[in-house]
Amino acid sequence: MDFAFDARTEELRAALLSFMDECVHPAEERAQEQRARLASPWDTPAVVEELKTEARRRGLWNLFLPDAEYGAGLTNLQYAPLAEITGRSPQLAPTALNCAAPDTGNMEVLAQFGDGFQRERWLEPLLAGEIRSAFAMTEPEVASSDATNIRTRIERVGDEYVVNGRKWYISGAMNPECQIFIVMGKTDPGNTDLRRQQSMVLVPRDTPGVTVRRAMQVYGYEDHAHGGHAEIVFEDVRVPRSYLIGEEGGGFAIAQARLGPGRIHHCMRLIGMAERAIELMCRRSLARTAFGGPIADQGVVQGWIADARVTVEQLRLLVLKTAWLMDTVGNKGAHTEIQAIKIATPRAVLEILDRAVQVHGAGGVSQDFPLAELWAGARTLRLADGPDEVHQRSLARRELSRHR
Repeated sequence: MDFAFDARTEELRAALLSFMDECVHPAEERAQEQRARLASPWDTPAVVEELKTEARRRGLWNLFLPDAEYGAGLTNLQYAPLAEITGRSPQLAPTALNCAAPDTGNMEVLAQFGDGFQRERWLEPLLAGEIRSAFAMTEPEVASSDATNIRTRIERVGDEYVVNGRKWYISGAMNPECQIFIVMGKTDPGNTDLRRQQSMVLVPRDTPGVTVRRAMQVYGYEDHAHGGHAEIVFEDVRVPRSYLIGEEGGGFAIAQARLGPGRIHHCMRLIGMAERAIELMCRRSLARTAFGGPIADQGVVQGWIADARVTVEQLRLLVLKTAWLMDTVGNKGAHTEIQAIKIATPRAVLEILDRAVQVHGAGGVSQDFPLAELWAGARTLRLADGPDEVHQRSLARRELSRHR
């Protein structure tokens, strides 16, 4: 097996690492100060737009999209180490590169399933970083881990679709630049095939009947990395039939196609978060003295650092294998590995972050270090794109079927 990155990946890694050191990390404190002065916590700090301009100038733009017509044309294997680097500063770096969720998944949906009108109207401004978007799937009144439970109705009435329902934790919806929602609901609730009941439609934010009711916090944080989560109510929302994505009854399949790449992107960035936690843990333990010597001399701390390094190396290899399989045999062929990384990575990174917090003492849970916010984000990813238990159930069934 060849573990070396190809020439293009190495070139982009070098450029991205320079961008992180020269621009992103120095901007973190400025972004925090600017957010504190904004009229709304969801307004974009000026430094973010500066970073986007600089990233585009350096050719670090839309790296996530494998379709060369719209994005950088990178494979999953080429993008993996780049996404890892952005995970070191998840509040700024993915957005600066126009590689932030949920826009990434929405752009992939429009590129793969959208028609010419939909691509021109919404995909092109998303690719240019001129607008933001949201993906409205999760609902508060049902167990959304089973997407067939969704209650939101999308009814065809003449030349329109009428949407009624309630969604929550809709990532990106609190951002004032969010102009379009991809909404999943049932067009055929009586279909005996539960996976053919759902469809997806595009709903502009300013459509009458759309109400962004409130922001949803994540462990008390506003979660700027994902543009803020919202509870949204759709009441007799009318959109033209041309706003249907794909075909009626195709919503479940589109969701599965969207979530596969999303899951590996999350895991890539989580590894970057773990790397930053290890770096902070090492620096803190070397700089702080307790009981006559550096904390780094304590055996328990050395054990945490060693275990963290072993864990990260294991996770990275599994994520890279998954990316390679997605490139060579497709998402379906990599299903087992996608589920494996989705189960293993958030759980393991949480433990690394928790130990880094412990090494920092009270500082670890404060706003003076990024660890507490990183922990909240990582904990959320045990739920995002399907909770651990759903993936464990599916993975176990596939494993058991080989022995029946």
